[in-house]
Amino acid sequence: MRVVVDQSVPASDSYRAARVKSLFNATDDQATRFRLTADLDIDDPDWRIGLVVGPSGSGKSSIGRALWDGAAFYQPDGWPADAPIIDAIAPGGDFDTITGALSQAGLGDVPAWLRPYPVLSTGQRFRADLARILAERPDRIVVDEFTSVVDRQIARVGAQAFGKAWKRGTGQAVLLSCHYDITEWLQPDWVYDTATHEFTRGSVQPRPPVDVEIRMGGWDLWPLFKPHHYLDSARMIGAKCYVAFVDGEPVAHLGMGTAQVAAKRNGRRVAAVEARGCRLVVMPEWQGAGVGMRFLNAVCELQRLGEGVLPGRRMTTIFHTSHPQLCAALRRDPRWRQVSAALHGVNRNASGASVVAAVRRKGGTPVGSPGYGGHFRAVQGFRYYGPPS
Repeated sequence: MRVVVDQSVPASDSYRAARVKSLFNATDDQATRFRLTADLDIDDPDWRIGLVVGPSGSGKSSIGRALWDGAAFYQPDGWPADAPIIDAIAPGGDFDTITGALSQAGLGDVPAWLRPYPVLSTGQRFRADLARILAERPDRIVVDEFTSVVDRQIARVGAQAFGKAWKRGTGQAVLLSCHYDITEWLQPDWVYDTATHEFTRGSVQPRPPVDVEIRMGGWDLWPLFKPHHYLDSARMIGAKCYVAFVDGEPVAHLGMGTAQVAAKRNGRRVAAVEARGCRLVVMPEWQGAGVGMRFLNAVCELQRLGEGVLPGRRMTTIFHTSHPQLCAALRRDPRWRQVSAALHGVNRNASGASVVAAVRRKGGTPVGSPGYGGHFRAVQGFRYYGPPS
């Protein structure tokens, strides 16, 4: 495909324009006409993502508007000001598909799903646009200023998340960006550089590795993560915390405690102890990068190997969540098995009485209303058994 751009605007004869032309020896042809010819080998259907990259003013947007007669050029409009984005994206679509698109685009911050598009942050709007594209899945789409309005960390992770999600389905997407640093994260099928006029295909370097460090400690870092947790819940009683760090920055959090469970040994029912994970949170700028599941599995593996919250004690881990996409990911992972699904929480009064009794047995004095439950929320339970043998 040859893309030819030949644009012109009327020349100005104003005083300032004339003075600029005089001072800098600029011509009307330089100022009023833009010409560009780009040879793009993209006529075949066997690609999913293309990247047009180059400095500002080098013709990226012009190329994008010329592709497919301009009909595929995405405009971030049509977002209602009085409806949350969960309702605005693909209004007639399937709920799980929409929540999946939001998570795949890196917008797994559930409270943001309940806000209208105009009140979202710039980074959240960027990801909401990507989620709408993923959910509605057009046959062809061109996205201008891809990742240009967000910081570079969000840009790289967002590019990776979108690239992985888009390639799972059909359709062709051309992304226009002035940032070269997203190329390896996006893994496009082809790249056209408007600075060098070079077209390359299938020669992108492997995605850079992300080194994650896991530390165990207390709840001192929880205030950083709490605003991004989908429940306004208290800290886990008697639990320790694991935090994932990338280049010294905290990116993910998981509380880990223990619980007594009934087990069978030699045909007899006995009381056993297993680990209990909760309060899993991934910082918004790292959502969609796959860090959350890797982190959760790594921490649960520590418990299985006896290197966790009870040193020397090998334990399976029980984990509950109501996040639809996390539930789907756990069901796909062979290291996990689903063990429960409840539509509502336990009896709050019975839970409170149990907590009060436990506090008094330890010689303490109950404070406040400690009961949990009574909510109407589909909670699914999973148990970590480790890699299949």
